[in-house]
Amino acid sequence: MNQPHPHEQPEPQFLHADDRRAAGKALRDTVPREAHGRWKLPKGRRDVVDLIEQSNRGRVETLVPIRHGRMMESPFTFYRGAAAVMAADLATTPVSGIRVQACGDAHISNFGGFATPERRIVFDINDFDETLPAPWEWDVKRLAASVVVAGRQIRLSETDAARGARAAVRSYREHMADYAGMRSLEVWYDTIDVDRFLKAIDSEERRERIRERLEQVQEKNVPEFMFPKLAEHRGTAARIKDDPPLIFHPTAEQAPGLESGYREAFARYRESLAEHLRVLLDRFQFCDLAVKAVGIGSVGTMCSVALMMAADDDPIFLQVKEATTSVLEPYAGKSLHANHGQRVVTGQRLMQSASDLFLGWTHGKSGRDFYVRQLRDMKISAIVESFDAGDFRDYARMCGWALARAHARSGDAAMIAGYMGASEVFDDAIADFSVEYADQARRDHRAFVNAVRQGRLKATPLE
Repeated sequence: MNQPHPHEQPEPQFLHADDRRAAGKALRDTVPREAHGRWKLPKGRRDVVDLIEQSNRGRVETLVPIRHGRMMESPFTFYRGAAAVMAADLATTPVSGIRVQACGDAHISNFGGFATPERRIVFDINDFDETLPAPWEWDVKRLAASVVVAGRQIRLSETDAARGARAAVRSYREHMADYAGMRSLEVWYDTIDVDRFLKAIDSEERRERIRERLEQVQEKNVPEFMFPKLAEHRGTAARIKDDPPLIFHPTAEQAPGLESGYREAFARYRESLAEHLRVLLDRFQFCDLAVKAVGIGSVGTMCSVALMMAADDDPIFLQVKEATTSVLEPYAGKSLHANHGQRVVTGQRLMQSASDLFLGWTHGKSGRDFYVRQLRDMKISAIVESFDAGDFRDYARMCGWALARAHARSGDAAMIAGYMGASEVFDDAIADFSVEYADQARRDHRAFVNAVRQGRLKATPLE
C-alpha cells in the first residue's frame, strides 16, 4: 500500500455553495422556519428590574440614575438600554445552529453612516459593545423587534410598523442570498457606500434630504467646529470643557491613572495599533481626558473623551469606552479574548467593511478594559423621529442589508441563505415575532417605570 510522502499535503475538501445551501435547507427539518414566529414568555423568566440592576454593577454610581431616566422616556429608549433583558429572552428561542460574529445589540439606532480611512461615507453597524460569536437569528430578531418598537414610537400604524420589520428581514434574506453566490474576497470587499445607499432609496425627495444631511454632518466634523464645542485653550494648555453631569473631569479615585497622565494605559493602547499607525499617533500629544456619558446602554460605564494635539490648530478627540462582559456571554459562551476591549475591536473589524484608523484597546489601572476610537468621525445617525412610513421602510431595508453583509463576513452565507430559502416564510415568521416581542418590551418598560415610581430604582428625568 502506498503511503503519502510526509511533506505532501492532503487534498483540501471544499463544499460547493450549492451543497452548503442544501445543508442549510436540511436544518429546517429540525427547526422549521415557522418556529421563529412565536414569542412565549419562558417559565421562570427573571425579573426585568433584577436584570437591569445586575447590568448596573460596576458602573459609575452617580451616572446610573441618568441611564434610568433615559430608559424611562419610552418603550424604545428602554429597549435600547435593555440589551441584557432581550439576550436572556433570545436564549430561549429556536436557533438553526449556525453561528456568526454577532453584534449583540443590532437595534435600528445602532446603524448609521461614518467615514472610512479613505474618507468615503459608508452605511454599516456602528456599535459593537456586545459583540460575540452567537446564533445569527439573535441579531435578526433584535433588529426586527426594534423596528416595530421604533415604529410605534413615531406613531406609525401597526401595519406600517410590521411592514418595516418585514422589509428589514426580507432585505437581510435577499442580500444573504446574494452573498452566498459571491467569492470570499468579494464579500469581504463589499461596502454600502453613499452611492449604493442612495440608489436603494425609492424617492428622489428622500435622496435629496439625505444628501443635505450628509453636507451638514461633514461641516460639523471639521476641527474648526468641534474644538470650540468640546474644548478650550487655557493659556498654553488645551482642556476639555466641563458640562456636568454629562461631561466632567474624574477624580483620582474614579480614574487611578490620572496622576501619571494615563501613561501606562495609553502605552498599551498604542501597542494594539498596527505599527504604521503608531507613527501617526505619535504626532499627537495627550492633553486632557474627561468622563463623557454616551448613549443609553453605555451610561454609567467609564466612558471618556481624550483630547490629543499635534499643534495648536491640529486636534483629535478620541473616545475611550469601557468594555464589559457581553450580554450574550451567559448564553453563547465566553469570549476568546481576556480583554473585553480586544473582544469589541476584533468583532468590529470582523463585521464592519471599514473601521476607524485609531480603533484599539487597552486596560486601565482600575482593572477595567477599554476600547478607543475617534469621536464623531463624520458619524451620521438616523433621526428616526423625522421618518414617515416610506422613510422608515427604506431605512429598515438598509439595516437588514448591512446586517447580512456583516454576518456574511464571518458566517456561512450559503448555509444561512439555504435555511431561509427564497420564499417569504422566514420573513413572515420574524415579523410575527417582532410584533409579539414589541408587546413584551412595552410591558417590560411599564414594569421598569413602576419600579422607579416605587423607589426601587433611582432615575434622573430628562430635561
